[in-house]
Amino acid sequence: MAPVLRAHALSKVYGHGDSAVHALRSVDLAVARGEFVVLLGASGSGKSTLLNILGGLDVPTSGELFFEDQPLHGASDETLTGYRRAHVGFVFQFYNLIPSLTVAENVALVTDIASRPMPVDEAVALVGLTPRSRHFPSQLSGGEQQRVAIARAIAKRPQLLLCDEPTGALDYATGKLVLEVIARINQELGTTALVITHNAAIAGMADRVLRVCDGRIASEERPARRLTPAELAW
Repeated sequence: MAPVLRAHALSKVYGHGDSAVHALRSVDLAVARGEFVVLLGASGSGKSTLLNILGGLDVPTSGELFFEDQPLHGASDETLTGYRRAHVGFVFQFYNLIPSLTVAENVALVTDIASRPMPVDEAVALVGLTPRSRHFPSQLSGGEQQRVAIARAIAKRPQLLLCDEPTGALDYATGKLVLEVIARINQELGTTALVITHNAAIAGMADRVLRVCDGRIASEERPARRLTPAELAW
């Protein structure tokens, strides 16, 4: 099966001359449809830059990037906006919910721009928040707010779910609940998931683990068995 994402010699440089920062250095990467990939690395290693470029939030300085057969390197802002809207769901460390909207209303925001959106109630149910659908973010715990953010990301049925430190602001038990939701979406909906974390224990739930260091993919491994979030410990 052809990869859903394919990058060749992907590089990103911020600034010029002596002050230039090389955030990515000639990265090659292929991601299979339905794969669960964890990117591990310290702060400043380049993993967020890589995820942002894969999601069309940033552009490479050089190299090639394809979503299926669509070239994204050198693409116009309009093309990248269309790519993000149609194919990519984002989940960040901080939830970015609108305080004046309920759970259901926050999730419904993305259905207005999606061509084949999931019913809002279905997306909310997938993250286990049906009883809280009429609540406002201030009435939810941090883990519940993150699950709303995940429901919002998947309501447009994206092919890619890109998560940047999705448990970084959560405690141990709550973080596991959020990881269970991400794993469920990957397995039940077949959504390709890429998760950035500095927590090495989370790597156990991946199909493949990429360690990012100094703007490069330093190593790659495939766990013998995918662990469930309940089996993780840190």
